[in-house]
Amino acid sequence: MSIREKILSNVSKIVIKIGTRVLTDEGGFLDKNQIMELSNQVIKLRSRGFSVVVVSSGSIGAGISALGRQKRPNILPELQAAAAIGQGKLMEVYNECFKKHGFHAAQLLLTRQDFEDRQRYLNACNTLHSLLNFKAIPIINENDTISVEEITFGDNDILSALVTNLLRADLLILLSSIDGLYTAPPVSGKSSHILSVVDSISDDIKKLAFKQKTKEGVGGMESKLEAANIATGSGEAVVIANGRQSDILSKIMNYDNVGTLFVPFKKKITSRKRWIGFTVRPKGKIYIDEGALRALKKRGKSLLPSGVVRIDGKFIKGDVVSIVDISENKEIARGLMNYSDDEVRKVKGLRTSLIRKTLGNKPYDEIIHRDNIVML
Repeated sequence: MSIREKILSNVSKIVIKIGTRVLTDEGGFLDKNQIMELSNQVIKLRSRGFSVVVVSSGSIGAGISALGRQKRPNILPELQAAAAIGQGKLMEVYNECFKKHGFHAAQLLLTRQDFEDRQRYLNACNTLHSLLNFKAIPIINENDTISVEEITFGDNDILSALVTNLLRADLLILLSSIDGLYTAPPVSGKSSHILSVVDSISDDIKKLAFKQKTKEGVGGMESKLEAANIATGSGEAVVIANGRQSDILSKIMNYDNVGTLFVPFKKKITSRKRWIGFTVRPKGKIYIDEGALRALKKRGKSLLPSGVVRIDGKFIKGDVVSIVDISENKEIARGLMNYSDDEVRKVKGLRTSLIRKTLGNKPYDEIIHRDNIVML
């Protein structure tokens, strides 16, 4: 049994991210025939018993096409306007495609806040699971009309990884205009080939994130590797493949050697720890010494004040922070705080027995309890 078959034969729930360049033609206009082809492939997966959620880019591109513009605007309000116009047209095409097979296209527009607010996060999860029980294909996109940060800096690669964690999906498929992760830029003249399997996203693998953005899309290999890191770190598999290749989704699920497979971390983590470790953006940083590092990594202990060396940022009890190895200046974990930044600054380096004397009370022995720490 190949490693692809070993991993993919256990998949039941799939998130498929479709990039803008996959959905548009050479002129940057929405390619209805291509959407029809991909929709047919999604229905094939549903008929085989897979639960499928689609994260689809293309709203801005569809809006630009509808407005008769020849290139992507640079002004934020114009990008938001294009998204507002294009999202409806994008969903109209998806619904037309799915309706032929007796399915509905169900639109969900999400922002980063929907993931960071715990209640909204759980509401989105419940809605998606309900849709999967009906004859509906959820189509998710960033709410570009109001989400400033996404248009300026981000893309749907990260959104799809967060959706994968939200649903605890077994597989994230990132469909792009390239065949997978190359060992060298394919147009550089150097010898280059696609990596079939990546066991872990090491620093050497991250160096393969060559700049390959297209004029329509905002993502590149760097964001795809970041998305793969989020999903595989939680225990789920990822495949990067060419969305323009014929019947690509069936080939992936038939274990064909297409694209690049990223092997999941051997242990799946709980939904709550996925939220702490990979969904919520940290509000600050806590730098720890070598002793605390050993306690966390080797013995799975809580973080005590004695191991804290430095604090950056403003945070309160219940916020997520980064835990940083001060000797390497490297983030090694994330966790939910028991104390505010002001309180931690007062007790850092002290024994637990001195917390009450320093603060006047001692609600917790730990700065961060081990049950609220996620090692990265």
